[in-house]
Amino acid sequence: MSSFGRVFRVTTYGESHCKSVGCIVDGVPPNLSLNEDDIQPQLTRRRPGQSKLSTPRNEKDRVEIQSGTEFGKTLGTPIGMVVRNEDQRPKDYSETDVYPRPSHADYTYLSKYHTKASSGGGRSSARETIGRVAAGAIAEKFLKQINNVEIVAFVSGVGEVSIDRSTKNESFINLLNTITRDQVDDCGPIRCPVADKAEEMTKLVENAKHSQDSVGGVVTCVIRNSPIGLGEPCFDKLEALLAHAMLSIPATKGFEIGSGFEGATMNGSEHNDPFVVKDKETGRLGTSTNFSGGIQGGISNGENIYFSVAFKPPATISQAQETTSYEGEEGTLKARGRHDPNVVPRAIPIVEAMAALVIADAFLIQKSRESTFDLVN
Repeated sequence: MSSFGRVFRVTTYGESHCKSVGCIVDGVPPNLSLNEDDIQPQLTRRRPGQSKLSTPRNEKDRVEIQSGTEFGKTLGTPIGMVVRNEDQRPKDYSETDVYPRPSHADYTYLSKYHTKASSGGGRSSARETIGRVAAGAIAEKFLKQINNVEIVAFVSGVGEVSIDRSTKNESFINLLNTITRDQVDDCGPIRCPVADKAEEMTKLVENAKHSQDSVGGVVTCVIRNSPIGLGEPCFDKLEALLAHAMLSIPATKGFEIGSGFEGATMNGSEHNDPFVVKDKETGRLGTSTNFSGGIQGGISNGENIYFSVAFKPPATISQAQETTSYEGEEGTLKARGRHDPNVVPRAIPIVEAMAALVIADAFLIQKSRESTFDLVN
């Protein structure tokens, strides 16, 4: 399906080389101040052609709000947003009429729908994520206003080069507590906040590009000041919703939250997060450690929510690859088109957007539950 969320709900549309891409966002509360300037910065961070490390496709990705606002305020009605595709080159994909690209969606789409977009990846293309980022920017503004929620993602790994993401590493925990988007963007095109690792990662991507190849990576994200009580105790645990959101992003292959797989190597006596009083005036509890990643029993506990997402190497590369045609004949495919040798720097605002959509939706669901308390008590 092309919709995500229950109360704060986004539906995206568009293919990689159609006339436009965009979204409809439903459930946005009325009277929220909103215009294109609130949305454009994140789209600009996502756009192609930002640096020598990304695809040279030249798209400005200018957003236009079509509905749902008046005089700079939301009306409570569906918000429609559109971004025009300006630099389409559908002829670059004529080979895919004969050969399915290895590890791409050509064959599976054709098998599922008995047709496919003739150019690019269609709905599997990262162009689809424009609608997510636009909707996520609205969710972020709402969350910032209601609880000063901060969501910051950064590149923590490219290929075999990685920063130490161990939950026992105090410098990593301090990074989660303090990192800002400005600092991430000031780190250079790779968007890794650890300078020596950023240099190594940049060289890896440059080498992959020079070799007409690609390389994967990892994005880490932290959500600060999340309201307590978000998420449901069974199937819609908050970490499950975040995993769903992240693994719906193109090219994702893994998700871990808090201690993640490292936690499987620890004893309970080491992994448990002891409770302490965080606010003496209110008596609010918190935890002295945060191996749980800000979620316990599927419900947010007020600590930082942090997780990492693994992205595979982009499937479309310019090297000649042996494959088989749709008719079953062996052959060689050398893909054309303009593609990222590594997607993680441009995935940063996409990860942030999907995190914001999850938290905004969970918050509105929780507020609807809380409103019933007054009705029965």
